[in-house]
Amino acid sequence: MALEIALVSETYPPEVNGVAMTVGRLVSGLRELGHRVEVIRPRQTLGDAGGDDDRTVAALPLPGYYGLRFGLPAGGMLTRRWRLRRPDLVHVVTEGPLGWSAVSAARRLGIPVTSGFHTNFDRYSAYYGVGWLRPLVAAYLRILHRRTLLTMVPTATLAADLAGSGIGGVRVVGRGVDTGLYDPARRSANLRASWGVSAGQPACLYVGRLAPEKNPQLVLAAFAAIRQRHPGARLIWVGDGPAAEGLASAHPEHHFAGMRTGVDLAMHYASADLFLFPSLTETYGNVVAEAMASGLPVVAYRSAAAAELIDHRHNGVVAPPGDELAYIEAATWLLAEPERRRQVGEMARASMLTRRWSDIVERFASVVGEAIEINARSSSGSAPQPAHHG
Repeated sequence: MALEIALVSETYPPEVNGVAMTVGRLVSGLRELGHRVEVIRPRQTLGDAGGDDDRTVAALPLPGYYGLRFGLPAGGMLTRRWRLRRPDLVHVVTEGPLGWSAVSAARRLGIPVTSGFHTNFDRYSAYYGVGWLRPLVAAYLRILHRRTLLTMVPTATLAADLAGSGIGGVRVVGRGVDTGLYDPARRSANLRASWGVSAGQPACLYVGRLAPEKNPQLVLAAFAAIRQRHPGARLIWVGDGPAAEGLASAHPEHHFAGMRTGVDLAMHYASADLFLFPSLTETYGNVVAEAMASGLPVVAYRSAAAAELIDHRHNGVVAPPGDELAYIEAATWLLAEPERRRQVGEMARASMLTRRWSDIVERFASVVGEAIEINARSSSGSAPQPAHHG
């Protein structure tokens, strides 16, 4: 049965981040299945008026996140809009003011509402000098998600964490990866030459936001250890963010590629030899799956996507969360033998071939159907509301 879904998100393509990419994949996949999806999002530029099934609202810049904006509350507009054309379900992707107002409007109208948990905003506070806000941010997130029927998350570990914090109705939906785009066949000798990589020397890659919460200092420490054994190694940074200028100034010997997307980004993955991912603030980390699909051995903490996707020393290597020495040792172990690195990369690629976005979209649609059914039973009085929906 075709459904009408109103999807509310603070970020959406062409913005470049994991949440925007995931939302874009879900929307296109749901539409391909025949569902009507209306996107409500902040204006990305002054002239951004949206389009068919793409409604924009007033926005302000997100502090500390260059290029991203958060939507202002729009409860009145959403209430009027949804009274005129009532969606079967509202799905709130992000927890900003726009998301909160969407939850309130949906509940006011009796429309079933679900949410997604994509970003550990409470953990970010410590990296921006406002660690004292973490309990308040965590409490806000708990309250918002308790006001929705079901909360969708990418991993079973995150589901357990949220359940332990008192959020009920958590469902694991997962994430996919485009193995057609991210493919070892995109390896480029010309790109490696432009990085200044000598024959037989490893190119180490970081892809992501260049910001304190991503732990770039551990990338530097791991690469310093690698350089002791491989003096010709090169470190390539892909991405942008508040730490970019400082890193580039302090390390002119590294290659800073800036933001990359599409085939260009896929070539960067495939042309490297090792992927360094040191973050402990992720709910997932799409870049881990993208690197693995590209046949690139990954070094990460046993957290988020890495905990779910990596079988240690089989298709990647992981270290206990926060153990920097173990992380550095894992990186040097991978690079100790070229054949070992090759085998791990091949297994990484093989392990990603079954993680299709089409399966994730179908799982999302299944959870949407479950939420609609829960709401119908509750409205008819045949079953009580879930304990957290209040």
